[in-house]
Amino acid sequence: MESSSCADIKVDARKAICQPMGCVKIRFGENVFMVDKGLLEIHCEYFRALFHSGMKECHQDEIYLPALSAPGFLVTLRVLHGERPILSGDEIVEAIQCAAFLHVEVLTEHLVNIVNSDNCLLMYHTAATFGLLRLFNSTALFIRDMYEDLKEDVKCLPKDLIEYVKCPIPSSYVTVGTHSPTIKLLQDFMRTVCYLDEGEKDWKVLTHLPLDASTTMAGVAVLDNKLYIVGGVYDVTNKVVDSGFCYDVSTDTWSTFSSPQQLRYNCSLVGHEGNLYIIGGEQNKTVISSVERYKVLTDTWNFAAHLPRPAAAVACTTTMSRLFICLWRPKDISEIYEYIRKEDKWELTTTLVRHQSYGHCMVAHRDNLYVMRNGPSDDFLRCVMDCYNLTTGQWSAMPGHYENSKGALFTAVVRGDSVFTVNRRATVEYSIEENKWRTKKEMTGFPRIGSMWTFLLRLPKKTSEALEKKDNGPEIYSLPLNSVKCTE
Repeated sequence: MESSSCADIKVDARKAICQPMGCVKIRFGENVFMVDKGLLEIHCEYFRALFHSGMKECHQDEIYLPALSAPGFLVTLRVLHGERPILSGDEIVEAIQCAAFLHVEVLTEHLVNIVNSDNCLLMYHTAATFGLLRLFNSTALFIRDMYEDLKEDVKCLPKDLIEYVKCPIPSSYVTVGTHSPTIKLLQDFMRTVCYLDEGEKDWKVLTHLPLDASTTMAGVAVLDNKLYIVGGVYDVTNKVVDSGFCYDVSTDTWSTFSSPQQLRYNCSLVGHEGNLYIIGGEQNKTVISSVERYKVLTDTWNFAAHLPRPAAAVACTTTMSRLFICLWRPKDISEIYEYIRKEDKWELTTTLVRHQSYGHCMVAHRDNLYVMRNGPSDDFLRCVMDCYNLTTGQWSAMPGHYENSKGALFTAVVRGDSVFTVNRRATVEYSIEENKWRTKKEMTGFPRIGSMWTFLLRLPKKTSEALEKKDNGPEIYSLPLNSVKCTE
């Protein structure tokens, strides 16, 4: 994928020109941008404070910013106008400087979204230099997750930054299988949530499920390093569990929370922008289209826009601060929709027509959506994939069938620039490359029957015994600026 360029400032700057009323000139040497004053006030804390300060600058038609660069400001304007550009190294440095100086949260968010193994060290060092803490924390966590692949390159960083990047706890691959509620006298010791010990290449118990919790046809998701289970059925009548369950990994405790207004099963649960979304599913053996959003802070559920049509077990994923679902429509049509939160609607992103035997799964890596399906024909032990690039709007077929003798790919999760897949016989880590997934290592499978849910959690440091209490484990690491010699 080609990087965008800000080389031709005079031509690209025209995109920022607005009508004279309500505009202000922003000058960088010989380069002048005519920008909507309201746009700057909404998105830039620096300009918002300036325009309401009463200082003479807030009444001037032209503002001079000698500390910043024109290319960096152009990237800022592109992001403010809704673009999501892939940036070169020089553009990254200048964009970070602008984000830190002007306090542009939407630009910081975009920089967080495009962190990868090629640019993470540059972003980490530059974010430390300019004191952009959100990006600094995000890149530190990314590097920690990819440390084995990056450890030689990390040596080029200043010593204090090297030491700090070793502080966070890396993400662990966690899986839970299908289980129904049990009673205390007949506690099922297989009712466990397990994590993958990559050093020993084996699964270990993280926690036991609460007695009343069900993962049979439930919604399972992670939000802010906490595991949530909603819905699920029990006994022969398939009654829906009417409590939600939350596992806080930092305290090794379970708690309950309210259920959606519309009880459901065979549904999908996803965490996005601080909220949980429960999507579709079934109620009284009828497939439904309703969606509800759960606000963790207030323990309340509210209805969001309905799906375009009723659907159960919806494939969904988040990437680039966006939420996507994939609906399969017989015969052989997959449709990807994006949830537009500001407008509370589902918007069709793209349609794929491919022969499919049954089932599908979707995962995301940066601006790529990977749609996996079993097939071709009736060969459900093989998995084929197509990739949709959000930047180019193009589909491409992934070469090969990602076939292995140990079974089909039913579930997957992305960590850094790797993706893990798991079935009963094998857990495989792939390196995500431009047009393929390359096998990195293979470990033992998850030896449980039924469906599986996979996700990532940052597990606190543990004692040598698997089920003892954790020592500590903050989810986000905040480093004082002076301890990494940051300057404004």
